[in-house]
Amino acid sequence: MKRILIAILLLIGLMSAFAVLGHHSAAGVDRSKTVTVEGTVKQFKWGNPHAWLDVEVPNSKGGADVWSFEMTSPTFLVRAGWKATSVKAGDKVKVVGRPLKNGDPGGLFVSVTLPDGKTLTEQAQPAAPAPAATPARD
Repeated sequence: MKRILIAILLLIGLMSAFAVLGHHSAAGVDRSKTVTVEGTVKQFKWGNPHAWLDVEVPNSKGGADVWSFEMTSPTFLVRAGWKATSVKAGDKVKVVGRPLKNGDPGGLFVSVTLPDGKTLTEQAQPAAPAPAATPARD
């Protein structure tokens, strides 16, 4: 009975591992290209395992397409200077991302330029080097 229980637990563990690998696949994203869109934030979803940024982008037909950009987790966004309120519905933004291979509007988030001109990314920016010390003179 103990062997059967161990075998079942191992099987569940293996199946979970495959599910996680499938979830994090970026096979549908063209990482060799970058797309830049400008529009109005429809929704900013701050949650695990990923945050999402939905932007309404004017199209050639006089309407708008909703571009959905998948982001990293809020834990990493906070380290990069984000807050849950950094982007709000109605903000006019410019978003850079890696587009979807199938041509649908969306992709993986790279950066956003906010209405005040500040640019946020998913990566914590390195601290500026400290100014060099000036040698004392006698």
